Amino acid sequence: MPHVRKIVDLSHTIGPGMQVYPGDPVPTLIRHCTLERDGYNVLDVRIGSQSGTHVDAPAHLQAGAATVDRLAPELFVGRGVVFDLRELVARQRITRELIMSRAEDAGRGDIAVFHTGWSRHYGTDAYYTHPFLDPEACALLLDRGVRTFCLDTPSIDETPDGEHTDAGYPVHHLIADAGGVIGENLCRLDRIDFPDPLVSLLPIALEAGDGAPTRAVAMELAE
Repeated sequence: MPHVRKIVDLSHTIGPGMQVYPGDPVPTLIRHCTLERDGYNVLDVRIGSQSGTHVDAPAHLQAGAATVDRLAPELFVGRGVVFDLRELVARQRITRELIMSRAEDAGRGDIAVFHTGWSRHYGTDAYYTHPFLDPEACALLLDRGVRTFCLDTPSIDETPDGEHTDAGYPVHHLIADAGGVIGENLCRLDRIDFPDPLVSLLPIALEAGDGAPTRAVAMELAE
């Protein structure tokens, strides 16, 4: 019987003061009940649906699309196909040419994992200058049957700022049109030092949620 030999935690901790996407709510964790007063601990947890390591449902950017609680769990668990893109620089496009050779190994049920190394900038302004996926590269993987995409940056599309205009989040829309999902803000992808990781991005089933936080992990299986 196969067993789990190793588990790599790919998730940022959610808490007050953590970095969030520009304009998103900052999480607050308030002690609602305490051992001293009530005999048990309960936290009042207030976070955004896109806080920390999270997944985007198609409803994130498209009216009437599937919400996170309506998506099949199978979308969030699968073999990870890791694209090593750590040589990329700020705001560089992840093009079709950059992923072509590795993309040939990807297929239906697989999870595309883009390892840019950008999580090293988490907590700084540089984190928002991350590389991003080009629509043609996304279409290549969609054509191969991939429906789950994840990466170690705050967005799969370019994050706009005062010098970079909002392009309309084209990759988000392509994946949503295909009924796919996106995992963002992953970390520790360098610790996936084994082939064919089993990746889990199972999110909280928020009612009518456009997305939800996840405790993302990569597992090494052994016979």
